[in-house]
Amino acid sequence: MQTVQQQAATQLRTKTMDLVLTAILSTIVLVSTVFINIKLPIGQGGLIHLGTGALFTAAILFGPKKGALAGAIGMGLFDIFGGWIIWAPTTIIARALQGYIVGKIAWSNGHRGENSKLNILAAVASTPVMLAVYYIGQAIMYNNWAAPLASIPGDLIQSAVGLLIAIPLCITLKKTPFFRNRF
Repeated sequence: MQTVQQQAATQLRTKTMDLVLTAILSTIVLVSTVFINIKLPIGQGGLIHLGTGALFTAAILFGPKKGALAGAIGMGLFDIFGGWIIWAPTTIIARALQGYIVGKIAWSNGHRGENSKLNILAAVASTPVMLAVYYIGQAIMYNNWAAPLASIPGDLIQSAVGLLIAIPLCITLKKTPFFRNRF
């Protein structure tokens, strides 16, 4: 049996590891968004970047809380430091919800992100929520409910690219000893 002090030390280590892992995942999302991004030439466009793939991967591998935080922090920081600061509040909400939904579905009914069909469903199911939040955010920013429709194709491409990256990556990572033994 563990003493109270040992239990407290274990809890502190767990909380510290949780914080460190969340910071690492957020940084991966940020870096994935910053270094490879392509501005779309359609409508209001948006960006194609690897950040959505990193968000989906974090949520599938580590669950809803980490997925939500990684997406919100990583992509929110991209907007803040990348010259898109007006978008940061919308991005933080949209990507937190998207990461949470992906993780919640991928980790539902005892699954822990190992069911590829469920993971695909999770990413697809999260997309309308992300679209809705960006649509409402843009409508408020532009004081126009029609203009945000032009961004939907770019946002759909963004999610599709993320899905195409995350699913094979998660399948591969789940086969590693780290994930087989811990998660």
